[in-house]
Amino acid sequence: MKLVNVVAAVILSEGLDKVFIAKRASNAHQGGLWEFPGGKLEENETAVAALTRELKEEIGIDGLTFLPLIKLEHQYPDKLVELDVYCVTTFLGEPHGAEGQETTWVEVKNLRQFEFPAANEPIIFELLKRY
Repeated sequence: MKLVNVVAAVILSEGLDKVFIAKRASNAHQGGLWEFPGGKLEENETAVAALTRELKEEIGIDGLTFLPLIKLEHQYPDKLVELDVYCVTTFLGEPHGAEGQETTWVEVKNLRQFEFPAANEPIIFELLKRY
């Protein structure tokens, strides 16, 4: 079974009531679903370093504050994903689909109106509990 180490960012608005999400490319694993921006760790890369790199590449921002939210594992039929999730509450730049992906700000309370990969369910649960 393939193990994939992934980091993700829950980017919160200044009022902590909205979160920034992006739609996965249709040809990607879990394509067409919404996600919290992030990606795979490279060899010898820390979670925060990977997230800093991914946020710049994917949505054009520089994260300034990374607060641990949740760590989890999710078993897909073809891989085991270890997911390390951080809240990003301060950043430089305006998040946007730097790779051409659809993006939006959504109220935390409305996250369940969007279809996410199954691995994201504990993240959404945690956000609804806290915010």
